[in-house]
This record gives sequence, structure tokens and C-alpha cells, in this order.
Amino acid sequence: MIDRFTGDYHFLSNFYPSRVEYAGNTYPSAEHAYQAAKAINTNDRAKIRKAETPKEAKRLGCKIKLRRDWESVKLAVMKDVVLSKFIQNRDLRHKLIMTGDEELVEGNDWGDTYWGRVDNKGQNKLGTILMQVREQLARG
Repeated sequence: MIDRFTGDYHFLSNFYPSRVEYAGNTYPSAEHAYQAAKAINTNDRAKIRKAETPKEAKRLGCKIKLRRDWESVKLAVMKDVVLSKFIQNRDLRHKLIMTGDEELVEGNDWGDTYWGRVDNKGQNKLGTILMQVREQLARG
């Protein structure tokens, strides 16, 4: 099991610096793209895209007015963003596939039990998406 997206496995994190083209824009990380996808207006999207760090993009994403359908589409958007990241970055795609059949868990200490797990408790939605994307890419 890979239980944290740090060190050799930092590339699995949405905070990992990797260009991602999504919905007609290029973002410096998957986190930037995901946070921008929440936005109703193009000004908010542009601010998030230009954020200096993924952490800043996340902070901005927490302050904007969300799309009305956000709760019903956020998992699909995350999967699209993650898939885009690994399709568009060949070296990262290879590294993801090379994780084999390891369980991928976004273990964290910031309390996120939706996208990850804290003290082995949580839904690990990001880890599940990464494993789905890995399987899809490995099949070709």
C-alpha cells in the first residue's frame, strides 16, 4: 500500500507541479485545474489559474461562489482532471502505471476524510480515482 503522496510518491498528489490542460486552459497543477472548475465566472477561474501555488489555488477555491451543480459533478471533474494530468504527462503516466496493483491512499493529517484518510479512516476518493485512472491507462 502507498499510504501518503509524499517523497517518491509526491507525483500522485494534486499539488505536484505538472501542467494540466483542462477545459480550454493550462494550469500549473491538477489542484489549480480542479479548484478552477468549481468557479461560476471566468474571473475567479483566471485568479485560481494564476495562483502561485496549489495551496493558494485551494484557498481561493474555498472562497468563490460554486457552480450550482458542484456537489453532483465534483467526483467526475476530479476524475477528468486526474486523467488529464496523467495522459498529458508521459513520465507521470509511466510512474502511475508502475505502482502496479498497490492500493493508493491519500493519507493526511489535515482532516480530509473525503478525498483521503486520516488514521486509516475515510473514503479515499482521490486514491480510488487514481487507481481507476491507473487501470484505464494500463489497458491502453
